[in-house]
Amino acid sequence: MHTKLVRTPALYLVGFMGSGKSTVGAALADELGWHFTDLDEHIETEAGVTISDMFNELGEPEFRRIEHQMLQKLVRGVQFGKPTVMAVGGGAFVQQTNFDMLEDNGVSIWLDCELDLIRQRISGQTHRPLAQDPVKFEALFQSRREGYARADFRIEVGDNNMSAIIQRIMALPLFD
Repeated sequence: MHTKLVRTPALYLVGFMGSGKSTVGAALADELGWHFTDLDEHIETEAGVTISDMFNELGEPEFRRIEHQMLQKLVRGVQFGKPTVMAVGGGAFVQQTNFDMLEDNGVSIWLDCELDLIRQRISGQTHRPLAQDPVKFEALFQSRREGYARADFRIEVGDNNMSAIIQRIMALPLFD
């Protein structure tokens, strides 16, 4: 694992929406003195619209195509830039082509957050198109777990204790 990180200094945080990828990613990058980037933010900035609007106007397949292109662009930039922590959108990692790209270009860390905590975190949010129907939301959560489990490492996120989550990541055999 360590040689993989040295070859490509990139950590990809993956997991379901609301698992804390952006929040943890920014704090982890700060702790490491690395650059932080958020895939979803880049997509919205480049498209000039929210992801929710993209889903509504273009549909999920077109959004996934755009997401893949942006991920490719960001991963290419990481290869030639400074070490980076990237928050990867909730559905991106479970797409095989994205998984392969990330697997070949860094280390993936699954933030495995309990469904009840995710529900608490995102309650009242309207910008998550796949979270509008509670039954479909739970089914999506369950269906993606197998894909997330392919990550190089798994970190349990059982609460909102950011420093404990960062400590668990820093304890991984990546930072000797």
